[in-house]
Amino acid sequence: MLRFERAVDDKTLEDWRYVHNVVIPTVSLSLDEVRERTQRNHLEVAYLGDVLVGNCTVWPPSEETPAARVIARVLVEHRRQGFGEQLYRRALDRARAMGATTFGSVVLSSNPDGLHFALQHGFVETERYVLPGETIPWIDLQYQDTAVASS
Repeated sequence: MLRFERAVDDKTLEDWRYVHNVVIPTVSLSLDEVRERTQRNHLEVAYLGDVLVGNCTVWPPSEETPAARVIARVLVEHRRQGFGEQLYRRALDRARAMGATTFGSVVLSSNPDGLHFALQHGFVETERYVLPGETIPWIDLQYQDTAVASS
């Protein structure tokens, strides 16, 4: 069973950073950059016992971006064991608690496992783009939570 911790102290922030940097090596973040992200996003890490498995991020909805963005990342050696599902469900629950009824995500195109996971969970691709100074496209995805939207 996974144990989840909000990334708030140096250990959990460093663990969150490690997963991010392994899964998204083109955008390596420093610990200070991760600390800054905690000011606007909800960051969590997941452990199996004491072993780091993955992380999740929730970007809350805002006036500029009404869809919450949910991101689940799992280290390669822990994929295909249901951990991504747990992280994803946890991120969705957090986003709903923030008032979101629509959700987006983003996947680096060099992560076919992540794209497959998102597509299997009802997300659809909306845009591909390359950020300035980068060479690998990002994929934006959108999902409508019909259970919340119809109630």
